[in-house]
Amino acid sequence: MARRPLLALLAAAFIALAPLSAPQAQDMAALVADQVRVDAAGQLIADGGVEVFYRRTTLRASRIVYDRAGDRLTISGPIVIVDGSDTVLIASQAELSADLTEGVLDSARLVLNRELQLAASQIQRVGGRYTQLNNSVASSCKVCAGDTTPLWEIRARRVIHDQQERQIYFDNAQFRVAGIPVLYFPRLRMPDPTLARSTGFLMPRIRTTSGLGTGIKLPYFIALGPHRDLTITPYLSTKAGRTVELRYRQAFRTGEIALQGALSRDDLVPGITRYHLDAEGTFDLPRDFKLTFAGEVVSDPAYLLDYGLPAKDRLDSRLEVSRTRRNEHISGRLIGIRSIRAGEVNSTLPSVIADFTFHRRFSGGPLGGEAGLRFQTHSHYRSSDNALDLDSDGISDGRDVSRASLRLDWRRNWTLPMGIQGAAVAEVSSDAYSIGQDSVYGGNRSRFHGGVAAELRWPWAKVGAGGVSHVIEPVVQAVWSPKGTETFPNEDSILVEFDEANLFALNRYPGSDATERGGRLNLGLAYTRVDPAGWTLSTAVGRVIRTDDLGQFSAASGLDGDRSDWLAALQLSLPEGMGLSHRMLFSDDFKLTKSESRLDLTTGRFDVAGSYIWLVADQQEDRLEPISELAVDGSYEVTGNWTATAGARYDFQADRANRAGLGFRFKNECVLVDLSLSRRFTSSTSVRPTTDFGLSVDLVGFGSGSKAGPARMCR
Repeated sequence: MARRPLLALLAAAFIALAPLSAPQAQDMAALVADQVRVDAAGQLIADGGVEVFYRRTTLRASRIVYDRAGDRLTISGPIVIVDGSDTVLIASQAELSADLTEGVLDSARLVLNRELQLAASQIQRVGGRYTQLNNSVASSCKVCAGDTTPLWEIRARRVIHDQQERQIYFDNAQFRVAGIPVLYFPRLRMPDPTLARSTGFLMPRIRTTSGLGTGIKLPYFIALGPHRDLTITPYLSTKAGRTVELRYRQAFRTGEIALQGALSRDDLVPGITRYHLDAEGTFDLPRDFKLTFAGEVVSDPAYLLDYGLPAKDRLDSRLEVSRTRRNEHISGRLIGIRSIRAGEVNSTLPSVIADFTFHRRFSGGPLGGEAGLRFQTHSHYRSSDNALDLDSDGISDGRDVSRASLRLDWRRNWTLPMGIQGAAVAEVSSDAYSIGQDSVYGGNRSRFHGGVAAELRWPWAKVGAGGVSHVIEPVVQAVWSPKGTETFPNEDSILVEFDEANLFALNRYPGSDATERGGRLNLGLAYTRVDPAGWTLSTAVGRVIRTDDLGQFSAASGLDGDRSDWLAALQLSLPEGMGLSHRMLFSDDFKLTKSESRLDLTTGRFDVAGSYIWLVADQQEDRLEPISELAVDGSYEVTGNWTATAGARYDFQADRANRAGLGFRFKNECVLVDLSLSRRFTSSTSVRPTTDFGLSVDLVGFGSGSKAGPARMCR
């Protein structure tokens, strides 16, 4: 029979299915079918392509009989009930109430979030909230006709799904892998796939190390409320390792905090309770200011490495209030430093640091161009009260420093004939120091410094055959600064990087304790090729020529002498996902000072990131031996489900590997397995070489954690 007009059917459905009480519009049901009739007993019968729409629920069936007297629906399948966007019921026959919230479905399946399936001979709907399944099987694995055994499944005598709390309860549950019973649970509760946070156990993780032996981590998550939670993770290992890890998180209206730590007893450091604690948070303050804080403490230098935590040898705790706008930056921070590096004494290191920065940019004005004003204060404190350098590191053991700095800079550009770009640059700064407990630099000192520069750029551009564009730009910058004599301690500008970013800077020192002095000529030549096929090549070469060698820079910086090393840089970007960058400093006789190369390659199946670095030895930078190190990390998608990862770091100077690792990940529609093996080869007075093996398994379909991967193909 031809399908009846929709409006007529909607009217008939409203009359037949509306509740007896005065209905609201949202309580009415709509019915669409190929044929709708009312028999002699007053039953409404809908046949062929039946669809019922009631609130957020949609029902599809081949036949529906509505008994108005009993307010019941008798439904013939195949039946599909879609309850919201997360729950689907599939059955062959059903007896349901008119509002679809109660009743029984035969030969039925419950599908949650299109991931987890629960099948049973009979499903009962209770109160619109509970769904009960008897003799049920639950799994998110795909089942093929030739292989009806899923990779994993949970068989239970009874399963109840609480749609309001979004929890699944299993009675007499049996967990099976490839059809083989592995675990038995008299009672088991799991979150359904739509629930992001729920109190209960998380998936365990197995970890084996040469120091701690084989151990298991079993996290227990506690939802303390909608905005805070606590995770407790016992970690027991075979070599007498006993650890409790804790993580607390809380979200506020204007920010959030997170605390994470652990307490341990083991045979690596017998008789001592070992620990670590990290805290961090961020909050929005009035007038666009932001508050951030972070802190960390650890019991001993080896703890982080022994327990697979991010390794650090200097711990810093900080509190900062900052605001960044288009033309303004304000920041105030307080930092505490504690070293766990072998051979360092905390009393002779700056243990408390306080900074304040106000930076403002201006445009226009009587001189035109753009100007900047920066006011900065800095103080650091050492707990030692000795004014002498007893540890021979070039710094008085108890030196305390306070500094206030004011800097004004200005730049204006002009376009000259023949396309030449000219610029004038100027900078003046003033520093006032108060230095205590220092036999050499102690007392109050001040400094006034400045510099001016004239710059010429002449870009040449050409568009060649096929739309390829070329740009060549020679740059000459003449800088004058007073020679002066430095009588200030330098603690924040020891490490100087010479690269294409600061080739034309008036001051290449990263901090404020040192300033670049004397007359100099900064020379550079850049070339860029842009191909319409999508790849770009950029190169640059330059150097600095000085009127006098004032002995300001170390040999490793590449800036020492009256002529700096040559700076050469290259960047290549390909549309296939490949990026190559290289930068090096070399002398006139092509002897390398620094070299750094990086390769990034991303394709549809594999990712590779590699870097190589070479640095000459330099006592001023506290590097007594050269550094020659290669680091590689990559991943390869073996199949749609299998991914292999590998990584290594090799020290050519020591002729040994620092670390190496290998991992495999398997992911399909129902399970995620992570397997990792790593080895750390380095050792010191506090740490020893270790091997680390990790295994974790995550079942997709419970909670909203792991997302489903590619489903296996049926044959």
